[in-house]
Amino acid sequence: MRTLGKALSVVAAAAALSATAMAAPASAAVTIKVEQISSQTVREWWGVQVTCPPNQVLTGRSHYGDENAYTTYYCSRILINGEQVEVHTGDWTSPQRESRSDYSAPNDQVIVGRWHEGDENGYTRYRSAALYWQGRQVRLIDGDVSGQYTESSHTWQAKAGRVMTGRTHYGDENGKTTYRSATVYFEG
Repeated sequence: MRTLGKALSVVAAAAALSATAMAAPASAAVTIKVEQISSQTVREWWGVQVTCPPNQVLTGRSHYGDENAYTTYYCSRILINGEQVEVHTGDWTSPQRESRSDYSAPNDQVIVGRWHEGDENGYTRYRSAALYWQGRQVRLIDGDVSGQYTESSHTWQAKAGRVMTGRTHYGDENGKTTYRSATVYFEG
């Protein structure tokens, strides 16, 4: 009997070890970095189309003055485990009047460009993009809305690890602007 008990113990241990080896491995943690690496300063009145350089996304914007003043756009690259995320840029949106504009990128997409012409009665368009790393789509989670900024006197930067996903503006250059942002997320 004693031999049978040892044999059963060995079989049970082997079965437990086999089950452990066959279990799906736990998700590997990834390191995500959003690094600002470029900016563009333009006079939007003239209808300048601003798009971040290839494989970069919008993470900030500043504007001081009326519609004739300059606007600066801040673009960042996203790295996962030190490797650049691919940014697949889409088309421009339909125009909407700037004085009552409200845009949110589609789910799991980020803003990479803005095109504005004229004053608050002019039109604004946006350009969004999907993010991919190693052939898999990168997700955006924990959406957030900024406080209100006076359009003619502000600088907004996304918090660490976040990217721009939307913007609203109501009124003229003294009207209020808010920004939407989300955290870059990848299940490894």
